[in-house]
Amino acid sequence: MEQFLRDWRQDALNKAQYDSAIFIGDKLLALTNDDQDAFWLAQVHFATGNYTRAQAFLSKQDLISRNPSCRYLAGHCLIKQSRYEEALAVLGERNPTHLISNGGSNKRKSQPRHGNRRRDADLDAEEAANRRFEAAMCFLRGICHAKQNAFDRAKECYRDAVRIDVRCFEAFQQLMKNSLLSPDEEWEFLESLDFDSISVSDDVSSSQEAADFTKMLYTTRLSKYRNPAAFETAYDSLSTHYYLSTNPDLQLARADLLYTQCRYQDALAITNAILQEDKYNFSIYPVHLACLYELQLKNLLFLVAHDLADTHPQEPCTWLAVGVYYFAIDKIAEARRYFSKASMMDAHFGPAWIGFAHTFAAEGEHDQAISAYSTAARLFMGTHLPQIFLGMQNHALNNMALAEEFLKTAYGLCKTDPLLLNEMGIVKYHQDRPREAVQYFEAALDIAEEINSEPGAWIATKTNLGHAYRRLRQFNKALDVLNDVLRLGGKDAAIFSAKGLILMEQNRPEEAVAVLHQALAINPQDSIATELLNKALEETVLADGAAEEEADDLADFESHLDQRKLEATQRVNGNGNGNGNGHKHGNGNGNGNGNGNGNGNGMLDKGKGRVTRRRTLLEDDDEDAKGESMEMTDDQE
Repeated sequence: MEQFLRDWRQDALNKAQYDSAIFIGDKLLALTNDDQDAFWLAQVHFATGNYTRAQAFLSKQDLISRNPSCRYLAGHCLIKQSRYEEALAVLGERNPTHLISNGGSNKRKSQPRHGNRRRDADLDAEEAANRRFEAAMCFLRGICHAKQNAFDRAKECYRDAVRIDVRCFEAFQQLMKNSLLSPDEEWEFLESLDFDSISVSDDVSSSQEAADFTKMLYTTRLSKYRNPAAFETAYDSLSTHYYLSTNPDLQLARADLLYTQCRYQDALAITNAILQEDKYNFSIYPVHLACLYELQLKNLLFLVAHDLADTHPQEPCTWLAVGVYYFAIDKIAEARRYFSKASMMDAHFGPAWIGFAHTFAAEGEHDQAISAYSTAARLFMGTHLPQIFLGMQNHALNNMALAEEFLKTAYGLCKTDPLLLNEMGIVKYHQDRPREAVQYFEAALDIAEEINSEPGAWIATKTNLGHAYRRLRQFNKALDVLNDVLRLGGKDAAIFSAKGLILMEQNRPEEAVAVLHQALAINPQDSIATELLNKALEETVLADGAAEEEADDLADFESHLDQRKLEATQRVNGNGNGNGNGHKHGNGNGNGNGNGNGNGNGMLDKGKGRVTRRRTLLEDDDEDAKGESMEMTDDQE
């Protein structure tokens, strides 16, 4: 009879026929007075949303103190009622860390028991169930601490939950979704988990396969900023060996990786494919909306936001979409309002907090932006992004020392983000440390290439590298980098202006004029390009004038020299005729050579001296002009 009633109760529960399940469950409990039957009756009340009745039932039956599953359910009921202190009192403050698995204590390696095998199997099953509920209670403790903003304690509870039961995915997901661990900590945590504790029907080979499968699934949830090769290996194995290539969770992980590589079009193709199959899979929307924003697809943003607002106004992701749309069309006040609404609906919704802070940064309200980013950094302490944005805001306020501190903190959390390395290089550049700036810019570009990032996304970093080389007066390297930027499609007036300045530094004003004309063709109002062009034209005119003057001087000198030669020849001839007797060639040759060669060489030396001095003055003028150009450009930067 008892088994018949249990099957009936379970069938009704599976079909969401809760009245039937309560009716049958009550009769079953009266017959058996068993703790598990009491737990299932309370579970039906919980499923109907009647948390107070479920909690009262568990308390009345005195099940909380003697049964881990009932204690877990009672704590869950109190959390659903937002009674977090009472929930912690029921669950207990301390985690059962003695249950944490290690490599030598898993079930597959445990010593076999002797005696009644069936009884041993029942004991093992009961022990495993209790262990799982203890892990689940650690997860609930983490929820309570997070609701009370005690994020460090919440993080420890989540970590202990997964260590006790590696299949407690809820706790693992909280760690990953809320960025409670840095990328390095995530990978270290994964390696510390005892996947060998997973047991499948006493079959060692099946158990090992299940352990490997679980580890690969968890690998796809980790940060994509570190060890993308391990992600690719896990993704390929799950896609080919287990045929999960079209699984939404796996596809989302792939899209997330592509987004971190700035391959927005590829990531958008994946999110579109997922949403075609499951239009209201809300876990997809943060990456999907970010891709639409980066690609400036404003019409699609409007359609997505409008549809979600009509169908799911109770979802935080809906108002995130509305906020992103308004942010894309530069309606900052409206965007801020909807980002704020999304964050109030879910206080741990990271994209909403970052978007809210971005609205202040977009309006130049740096102090309020810093306050908002600081809140995001406190809520999501494992991600480096709020620290980067804090560094950028302090840089905008010219607080270079503080900006450097925030960026160093971000670097401590994640050393492989090209965006972070670029920002660190910018700060070094403005601290007049161009050699260090070059190192950071080159490191950023190396990592971007290593992770197969979209080359066009790092045009700004290449441009910064060119400016740093210019500061170091490594002009050929600077020109090579800027030419590479232009080949990648960076047709920007500032890039042509920088190239023109470098050509002026190399005393190539005519080439600089051509380049600066290209800059003004793109942006006729560019004041820097205009002033540089004027200076380049002045240098060109000075160079042409100096060349003409030198040519005139040389012509005058040659004419004068010819005249002196003629006079010398005449004197030689005169002396030869007058003194022919006795002296004949001696006096004539001596006077002729002395006067002609002596005066001629003296005039030549003097002429060379005049030309040389003129070139030196011209070079000095060029140096002054270059100095003025450098000062003007650096101020503008």
